[in-house]
Amino acid sequence: MMENSPRLLMAVIGALCLVGVCKAVESPVYTVAHLESEFEIRLYTQSTWMSASVPFIISFEKATRIGYHRLFQYIQGANLNCSRIALTVPVLTSIVPEAGPLHSSAYFVRFYLPLKFQADPPSPLPELNLKPYVWDSHYVAVRKFSGFARDRNIVKQAEKLAASLSRSPWANCTSSESDYAYSIAQYSSPFKFVGRVNEVWVDIVGSGLEGCKPSSIATY
Repeated sequence: MMENSPRLLMAVIGALCLVGVCKAVESPVYTVAHLESEFEIRLYTQSTWMSASVPFIISFEKATRIGYHRLFQYIQGANLNCSRIALTVPVLTSIVPEAGPLHSSAYFVRFYLPLKFQADPPSPLPELNLKPYVWDSHYVAVRKFSGFARDRNIVKQAEKLAASLSRSPWANCTSSESDYAYSIAQYSSPFKFVGRVNEVWVDIVGSGLEGCKPSSIATY
């Protein structure tokens, strides 16, 4: 019986794939322009996201929950086409530090639209206060980290990325034109407790080899 267990497991996995459970999850397209042990530089192609603004909230975790709740309603059919939209990764929360009173921050929580809807996203219901966001082709510096993305650890991860960049050809290449300091990309389901994947993203000007503008990664 034990000898048949691996075959039984593979059969179950195969059956699940046939009914769509193993269907690949779409994500934005990029190429790796540079790779180091602590970070990498990616070149993302132009992409369209649906964006939820969450102003004047101190907590990154609370802002992400509020924004994603509105986005989840949108992909479940709360749009003028009543279209159901497949889940994608990552959920991206961009942070604008000290944008409001009492040093509170503003956030943009973004959902990457599947290829089917990239050119013509369904219009969200007005009460959701969502807007499409077209992200032009751009370079991004990325640092990966595990566990849950929390208020207590995201700033430290951003600081580690800044420190790594300061020792690289991209030391003076973080974008001064960006509307936010950095972003946190979350790839894992909230029900997954082991092997979680998160990333810190910061926009980079140019390739890092020439034409960089002096700037710095702001944290809050």
